[in-house]
Amino acid sequence: MLELNCFFFLCRLNRSDTLLAYYTEFSVLYFLLKITPVLQIETGVTISFVLAGAACVLNALCYAELASRFPAVVGGAYLYTYAAFNEITAFLVFTQLMVDYHIGAASIARSLASYFIQFLELIPFLKGHIPSWIGHGEEFFGGVVSINILAPILLILLTAILCYGVKESSAVNTFMTTLKIVIVIVVVFAGVFEVDVSNWSPFMPNGFKSVVTGATVVFFAYVGFDAVANSAEEAKRPQRDLPIGILGSLLACVLLYVAVCLVITGMVPYTLLGEDAPLAEAFAAKGLKFVTVLISIGAVVGLTTTLLVGLYVQSRLYLGLGRDGLLPSIFARVHPTRHTPLHSQIWVGCVAAVMAGLFNVHMLSHILSVGTLTGYSVVSACVITLRWNDKATSCRSLGSMSIWQEGALCLVIVALCGFIVGLCYRFNYSIAFMVVAFLIAVAASFALQFRQAYVDPPGFSCPGVPLVPVISVFFNMVLFAQLHEEAWYRFVILSLVAVGIYSGYGQYNAGPSSSDHSSVGYHGVPSEAP
Repeated sequence: MLELNCFFFLCRLNRSDTLLAYYTEFSVLYFLLKITPVLQIETGVTISFVLAGAACVLNALCYAELASRFPAVVGGAYLYTYAAFNEITAFLVFTQLMVDYHIGAASIARSLASYFIQFLELIPFLKGHIPSWIGHGEEFFGGVVSINILAPILLILLTAILCYGVKESSAVNTFMTTLKIVIVIVVVFAGVFEVDVSNWSPFMPNGFKSVVTGATVVFFAYVGFDAVANSAEEAKRPQRDLPIGILGSLLACVLLYVAVCLVITGMVPYTLLGEDAPLAEAFAAKGLKFVTVLISIGAVVGLTTTLLVGLYVQSRLYLGLGRDGLLPSIFARVHPTRHTPLHSQIWVGCVAAVMAGLFNVHMLSHILSVGTLTGYSVVSACVITLRWNDKATSCRSLGSMSIWQEGALCLVIVALCGFIVGLCYRFNYSIAFMVVAFLIAVAASFALQFRQAYVDPPGFSCPGVPLVPVISVFFNMVLFAQLHEEAWYRFVILSLVAVGIYSGYGQYNAGPSSSDHSSVGYHGVPSEAP
């Protein structure tokens, strides 16, 4: 999860209560510019959000099917990969995701601390009198070390809330999210009356290519709907509520992002918007100072709720691996009365607190999103492979290669072609290479369509299989190619490290796996700790 923290969470949690947690961050444009200053705020960004949202809908459809298929277990992408492929592939996905989650949580905590200090400095006698090392961070050794006292304190408080119980953390989250949504709506409606439609002309001043480039950036503003899948075990009616939560949250995010984009670019010409806090500047330029105060409050609330669910999701992933034996059994222990994975939650909080308190995690932002895109791509592939496993007759062979191996090879080809197309687009290579790669991907897609047998699973069914998952894999890899080169290095190095850990520990301690790809030996939350 990036510092963008721009997801919307809607899910029925708790065994006794219903949680409606709405997740969005209306200062998304500020965070996008903070991490990727190459993206200029212009009216075309609205289309970028729509394109990115459409791409995420494809991923969300795949997540919704698998969340419905495995309704009473935790693990998310790790679990689905375990069921569809094998143990080591699932462990590789977990390690890539966890690096994103740990760095993202620390980054969000530092942003929350900084925004909290800015909010306090609205009080006149505190303005300019709070030392930088308390909330903004004081840098040493060329900026690599950055001391921040408030960020770890906030992480400890949120971790304590999560350890106390899901019901209690849900109550806190519900209150803060409701407040945030109210602020978002007030901000949007306040800005609507200040919109000058002439500011939207031209609508794409930098051309359509800049809109596509913007879509690859704002795509990560939607990261987080997968958090719903990781909460499956605490869902009240998971087969119904998880798909609703995943798809409903994403569609609501698209609407809110588009509304904010149209308001901010309609209030002030995009050429006059600054790069530090364009949303606040737009309202200040119109004399609406009270709205800037609401924006500061909303930012603090938004970052807090984002961090709360981010820490929650991480602990559930550790819980899943602890149960399977790929990590020490201490991560699988559940408190007998609180029914929370206490040790996993404390570990996650401690890792994030150390990183947030000592390191300038913003410098690591360009190696983020590798795990997210990897997880999304693998989950989309899982939808296809699990549909094969439902069909006993899907065992024809093609020479020495089984039909399952042929299908897996086609998925790899689609992914590689998507990466090549992304590279050609990024570095302006000859369009002929893009066309050839695209045609090869189409041929592999035809093989998946006509050489495999598919059946609909029980519960929610992703439409258009295998076409929708294939398009999802292809587009995810196009985005993967847009990442910083150091992100690719991180992917390779971390994969090698994960293989080493699995070879030295995981394979010897993992519990017995089922021979059936469509089932995983998970159980509900135990009533008492092991």
